[in-house]
Amino acid sequence: MATIPTRDDIRKALADALRDRVVGPDAQVKAAIYSDTTAPGWFAQDRPIRQVHADASMFIGGMRAILLQSLHPLAMAGVAQHSDYRNDPWGRLQRTADFLAATSFGAQDVAQQAVDRVLSVHTRVQGTARDGRTYSAQDPHLLRWVHVAETDSFLCAHQMFGESALDQSARDGYVKDTAFVANKLGVPDAPTSEQELRDQLRAYRHELSSSADSRDAAKYLLLQPPLALPERIPYSMIAAAAIATLPRWARADLRLPWLPVTERFALRPLGDALTRTIRWAIGGEKPGVTDD
Repeated sequence: MATIPTRDDIRKALADALRDRVVGPDAQVKAAIYSDTTAPGWFAQDRPIRQVHADASMFIGGMRAILLQSLHPLAMAGVAQHSDYRNDPWGRLQRTADFLAATSFGAQDVAQQAVDRVLSVHTRVQGTARDGRTYSAQDPHLLRWVHVAETDSFLCAHQMFGESALDQSARDGYVKDTAFVANKLGVPDAPTSEQELRDQLRAYRHELSSSADSRDAAKYLLLQPPLALPERIPYSMIAAAAIATLPRWARADLRLPWLPVTERFALRPLGDALTRTIRWAIGGEKPGVTDD
């Protein structure tokens, strides 16, 4: 007679699946590194960056960041020419989770090592976009675009789907915390308040546009990920919730539909259900951290 799985069995299976895809096979090793409290990290326990980056809404924010960042033609050219997102759609989320866990929760030496790895990769990411312009991942202007798009995405996802929304002081604190890490990566004049974040995003608006690469990436990531059916279900839920958080102009550039009624009664509740399920599955653990 078949054994009926218990609630704990389902929880463990889902947690293992999420860790395998977003954290990777060496979750236990990463847990030991990122959870080491014997050495000081870059941020105190009560800092907003820890609250935001420990929440399940980060999965949605990560997908939103990828879509939003793709609207800068030069940033997207770097992804298209130097990323393996077509064959490994979970890979970028996994690498982002690793970096955020190390810099947000790890000891100072662990955080610095994560930054150094990214800086090393940036030295190799350069080339020529389809429009003939050259690009480099070390370009301070592009670095800042990637940073503000990512910060805005994680903050937006947290405010919409996070377990506990931040007040104004905490939102400003989160942006200031992320600026500390951004400065380590060479980002100039990173915003230190929510208003500065909004202002800098607006300043980039005239540089953003639809491109063949951005539309292709959105189509591939959202509609054609090379995943088995069981993996497509949580992936599609994350993607749908991420779309619901994008500004209307970004959806228009990416050729994504604007369906306010559907989003109010379906996509946003779906995002709430997804993040609650993830929290239930991983027990409120930090992204990339588990002691199971």
